[in-house]
Amino acid sequence: MFRTGFQVFDIHGHLPYNYPKSFEKHDRITRYGSERSERMRLTWDLRTEEADSESASRPLVERWKDELDRYGIGGLNFLTAWTNDELAQQIAAYPDLFTGFASHPIERPDAAAELKRAVDKLGLRGYKLFGPLTPISFDDDSLIPVWKLLADRGLPILIHFGLLGHAGGIVSHPNISPLAIFNVARRYPDIPFIIPHFGCGYFQELLHLCWSCPNVYVDTSGSNQWIRWMPYELTLETLFRKTYELIGPERIIYGSDSMGFPRGYNYRYLQDQTRVARDLRFSDPEIEAIFGNNARKLLRLEPSVPLNDTKELTRS
Repeated sequence: MFRTGFQVFDIHGHLPYNYPKSFEKHDRITRYGSERSERMRLTWDLRTEEADSESASRPLVERWKDELDRYGIGGLNFLTAWTNDELAQQIAAYPDLFTGFASHPIERPDAAAELKRAVDKLGLRGYKLFGPLTPISFDDDSLIPVWKLLADRGLPILIHFGLLGHAGGIVSHPNISPLAIFNVARRYPDIPFIIPHFGCGYFQELLHLCWSCPNVYVDTSGSNQWIRWMPYELTLETLFRKTYELIGPERIIYGSDSMGFPRGYNYRYLQDQTRVARDLRFSDPEIEAIFGNNARKLLRLEPSVPLNDTKELTRS
């Protein structure tokens, strides 16, 4: 799918983490969620059983290394884990393959101090939040220390906005729209704000935010099934085309939203997204920016250079 020598970098993966429960689900909602999950499994041909017991018993980071090797993925950034320390410990075994973000509630009184520790002591490279799980406004004065730290360091922050969870999940919240971060994004232009899943139901709001703020990036991750529940027709091709027309290839970042086993790496999402980019006639350098080098730039990693480009650099 790519020029020889180029390696994909994925901004959006998950290690197991404590997913907060917003409420106790009624049995009927639980059954409804199971039915929808089974439908998705059949639609996307998702693995639900381990290949063998030996695979299931191997260390988690080793299994993820095997997955990246299997699909030729050059690197994966994990956004969540049980704790920031656990994430750092997992990825330490393969620093050339894995990076990670801190992920702890921003409303915690020590949120800024914990973020600083995660970056300085643990080597994490950004911050991950869920808008619909944040109980206070993002422009609340109590959060200024966090924003100042991110701005001073130029650290990226990835915030999930939009629909959250499976059946019975969150569809209404003061921080569900990407526009909830507008005042902060405009006030702190040195912070790269990454919004995943093309806004997850709030695509128009995300485009408006991108139009106003040059420091907002769009993460392509996941199946993006939310397009089926919009009142107007949307396709993956429309998402890529409209985003590209507004902000160009420099602020689009590939992600898979891969999050565990036995499913493993969501390679089909990469295939679908690459096909769309090529159908839209994006150039090879633009595709390489979207599918790896934009993320590497934000995380201060060396770009992946195709073999032909390497030869040209050598000759010059």
